[in-house]
Amino acid sequence: MSALTDRQTAAVVLMNLDRAQAVEVMRHLSEAEAEAVAAEIIALHELDAATTAGALGAFQRIAAGQLPPARGGRDVAAGLLEASLGAERASAVLGRASNGAGPSFDFLSDAEPEQLATLLDGELPQTVALVLAHLPADRAAAVLAELPDSARTDVAQAIATMGTATQEAIAIVADTLRTRTGVFASRKAPETLGGVEPLVEIINRSDAGIEKALLESIEARDSALAEDIRSRMFTFNDIVKLEDRDAQRVLRGTDIRALALALKGANQAIVDVIRRNVSERNRENLDQETQSLGPARMSQVEEARAEIVRTIRALEASGDITVQRSDEDEYVY
Repeated sequence: MSALTDRQTAAVVLMNLDRAQAVEVMRHLSEAEAEAVAAEIIALHELDAATTAGALGAFQRIAAGQLPPARGGRDVAAGLLEASLGAERASAVLGRASNGAGPSFDFLSDAEPEQLATLLDGELPQTVALVLAHLPADRAAAVLAELPDSARTDVAQAIATMGTATQEAIAIVADTLRTRTGVFASRKAPETLGGVEPLVEIINRSDAGIEKALLESIEARDSALAEDIRSRMFTFNDIVKLEDRDAQRVLRGTDIRALALALKGANQAIVDVIRRNVSERNRENLDQETQSLGPARMSQVEEARAEIVRTIRALEASGDITVQRSDEDEYVY
């Protein structure tokens, strides 16, 4: 190879960094940027020393002497993505990167959630689910919130049970919406996977009211599906699963009144975890706030708990804390 693109050059640099340094760099990339670089790492299986030196030279890192060939491939990309994004997000990003194609619905990226909901009005739940599965989870959550309650549950269930969509199906839906919006984009379309995990990602980014109503509605239709969704979500009760150092990170800066509200009616294990992981001064303030609180509406308690859960999810997504899932292996020391 002679000249490399900017993305290829970035990929070569990451491939030559110490793993810990490469992971740290990946953590500062957006998911779209990480996906683009991962696709290049997968494609660059082996490079000659001259091309590697040229790429590193662009970053003022020309090494002395002969450079070994840089090794890329799927395993390298998978390792970096998993360490920087976590196993679940890494799997989704790697799947899209391996397809070598961008999202089919990127022409919708500038539309407001309300506009997208209007655009999808009247479509089958399976069609809406296909579109939302291609959007970033936070954006899909915003669109889901704009749908009527009954349609929202239908779409959520469709996402969870969708499975793998063909390129032809995705292209047909994309072309139909593209015609409505008057925007023309590439027909190239990757396969996408539905399932419970994408739905969990969307629900995780929804507010507490929508989360509760949606889960209750799904429970009424399919209790097994609702249980599967709940088992993959981190709830306030799961705070007992956090390591102390991670609990301290979550509670740092949390409003004491909100914390006192969240503890209303909580079981003793949760109380113990929170009291153990706040400073002595905050523990005293928490005790005083708890004693001064009168009866509180359940909606206030749920919102206070939801805020703490949102903090946990954000810190987990950024890689600052680790959340132990029930189906993950535990470490042995």
